[in-house]
Amino acid sequence: MKPRIPQYKILYELIRKQIVDGVYKEGDILPSENDLCKVHSLTRPTVRHALDSLVNQGFIKKHQGKGSIVHKLPKGVGILSISGTTSALGSKNLRSEFIIKPKVQPWEDDFIFQLSELELSSGCIYMERIRFFNEAPIFYDVNYIPNINLPRFTSRNLENKSLFDVLRSVYQIEVKGGEQRIKAILATKTIASYLHLKEGAPVLHLERKFETNKPAFNLYSSIYCNTNEQSIYGLF
Repeated sequence: MKPRIPQYKILYELIRKQIVDGVYKEGDILPSENDLCKVHSLTRPTVRHALDSLVNQGFIKKHQGKGSIVHKLPKGVGILSISGTTSALGSKNLRSEFIIKPKVQPWEDDFIFQLSELELSSGCIYMERIRFFNEAPIFYDVNYIPNINLPRFTSRNLENKSLFDVLRSVYQIEVKGGEQRIKAILATKTIASYLHLKEGAPVLHLERKFETNKPAFNLYSSIYCNTNEQSIYGLF
C-alpha cells in the first residue's frame, strides 16, 4: 500500500513548485496563514509546518508583521545546501546526462563513509551522471542510495530530474542534514573529459553524506565540480 502523504507535505510541495515556477518571485509575500488555512481546509499547525519546511529549505523567510516573503537564493551552485542543485539553479537551464544509469550493486570496499548494518546488507543503487547548466558541464557526480524499500527505482526516468525531488515526492524520503568533506584536486583524464577541462586542472571534490527522515537510511555522493563560471555557496 502506498504510504499516505501528510497534509503539510502536500501544501509544501504546492508552494515550493509555485516558487520554482515563478508564480511567486523574490520579494513576493505568500498568502497569510489564515488564508492558506481557509483555501486548503487545513489547520494552522499544518500550515505552519509547511511554511517552516520552506524556511528550512531556503525558499522563504518569515518577517514579523509582514508574513512569509519569498527568498531568492544567491547565484551559484547550491552544492553546500541541502536544497540541491535544481532548487538553486532552476530546472529550465539545467540538464543531466547519465554515464551509468541507476543499477543495484554491492557497496564498494573501503567506502567513503561508514555504513549502517542495514545499509551494508542491502546493497546500493549506483549511478553516475554529468550535470549541465546552460550546456556547460558543472558537476560529475557519483551517487549511492541504499537499496531499501525503493520499488522500481532503477526503472524510473530520472533524466533532467532532481534526485531529491523524486525521493521526496515518490518515496517520502526527506533530507534532514548531513556532513561533507571538501578538497581541491587535480582533474584526472576522465574527470577532465567529463567537465571539459584540461587534464590536471584544479577541481573541487566533495564527499557527501545526507541524513534522511528514515532511520539507518542515508544518501551518499562523490562530486567533482567545475567552478570556472559558477560559484558554490552554502546557507548557514
